[in-house]
Formats: sequence, structure tokens, C-alpha cells
Amino acid sequence: MKRILVCTDGSAYAGVCCEYALWAAKRMGAAVDVLYVSDLRQFEIPAIADLSGSLGVQPYQGVVGQLQELEQHKAKLIEESSRRIFIEQGGMSKEQFSFHHETGLLVDSIGEFEERAALVFLGKRGENANFAKGHLGSMLERVVRASTRPCWITARKFIEPNKIALAFDGGKSGLKALQWIADTPIFKNAEIHVLTVADDLSENACLGHLSLAEKALQRAGHKPRCEMLNGEVETVIADYVDDFGIDMLIAGAYGHSRLRELFIGSTTTELLRRCRIPVLCFR
Repeated sequence: MKRILVCTDGSAYAGVCCEYALWAAKRMGAAVDVLYVSDLRQFEIPAIADLSGSLGVQPYQGVVGQLQELEQHKAKLIEESSRRIFIEQGGMSKEQFSFHHETGLLVDSIGEFEERAALVFLGKRGENANFAKGHLGSMLERVVRASTRPCWITARKFIEPNKIALAFDGGKSGLKALQWIADTPIFKNAEIHVLTVADDLSENACLGHLSLAEKALQRAGHKPRCEMLNGEVETVIADYVDDFGIDMLIAGAYGHSRLRELFIGSTTTELLRRCRIPVLCFR
């Protein structure tokens, strides 16, 4: 059975992340692994180190012990919440659901779990979203860079993905995304928009990429709408998403053109901030 990996921290974004994962799992016939990682850095904060120096080793150990107990309690609550979403409300069997609690850093802990996963789900922001509304999750880009699987980055509100936009430039990651859309049953009845941006590509190259994508999707039974856009990549794509009511953006993660470098530097940050929809990233 296929599996998907859901990375959670118990935040509002993580709850929506679970909703999207449930939606995808049902359409893929997949089981779900939910992973919560207690951030190792909270046990090494300067305030605790100061307590160790002023109060001695025993009080320091006591504070760390209390923090660890709180983390165990939090992990239990997150597990219960996840079970409600996937099993009680979502109707998945107990055999299809697994919860895992690790201590460390998410980017370091995710490897062993993603090896068996077809998709990785992450919330765009984390626990401090209400206090830093203009910022992305601190681990988001690091995980996307390190992950060997497609990463589904969810927004704050669940909206069933019925209108999908594929940012396509003919590169390897874009071809993987194109093939995935053609093969997966998730978007079988969705409206597909294929976008390419005439930034550092010639018009003929753009038209060639659109023709390739159109034929591949037509063979899979889709009737894609193909568009060549002009301008700054993150701006024209974000504007298209807003103008056409797109529910989800799919894009390649790495490469040499600006379209393939959506997840490196300011282009990625600006696109994720401006597009209030999920983004599925392929390497």
C-alpha cells in the first residue's frame, strides 16, 4: 500500500495539513504516517543554561525534565487530534494510520520516514503563525531542499483542489510533476492550467513546452488550458492564481531557470507568501 507522510506540530496549519493529507490518501488508497518532532533546541536555550550556572546542576536537570514531560503530553494530544481527523472523522482504518514522535530537528528526522512515502505534507507556517503572519515556517525550505519526495505545502484553509496550475518549463522536475498529474487519480476530474513564463526562455521554447504538456495531459484524459505568461516569474504566477481562482499550484523545485528555482531564495519566499493556496513541489 502507498503511504504518505504528514509533518505536524499541533498548530492550526498542521490541522489543515491533515485535512489535505486525508483528502489525498482517500484518492490514492494510501496509508498515513503522522510525524511530530520535538525541537531539540528548546532544551538548549540560553535561559536554561543560565539556570544551570546560577542554581546548579540539579535544578537545571529538573527544568529539562519538566520540559520533556510537557513535550510528551503535547505529543499525546497531537496524536489524539490526528487520530480524530484520520480515523474518527475521516473513516480510515487503524491499520492505515501510524503516529510517530521523535526528538531532534524535523529536517534531520524526516529521512527514514519519507523513504516509504509517496508524498510529504507540511504546513506553510507553524505554531507562531499568528505572531509572524508574514513569515514562513522556519523548517519549511530546509525540509523541501532536503526531501527526496514531492512536498505538498498546505495553506491555512482547506479548499478541495478542483483547479490546478502547473508551472512548467520542460525541466526534469517539471516533467516529473507532469507525469505525476497524468498518472495520479487525485486530479482525475480537476481543471488543469499549464503555465510557462517567458523569462529566460524564448517564445518558441515556451510554446514547445506547452505543446509537450498539453499532449501528455490529453493522453491522460485531461483537457488542459495552456498559457504563456510574460514578466517576473513569482509575480505573474501569483497574479494568475488570483485571477483564475486556482486552488493549487504544482511546480518543480530545482534547476537553472528562474521557474525551476521557485524554491531557492527570494522567488520561493515571495511566491509562497503571495499564493494563499497549497503548493506541491517536485525535485
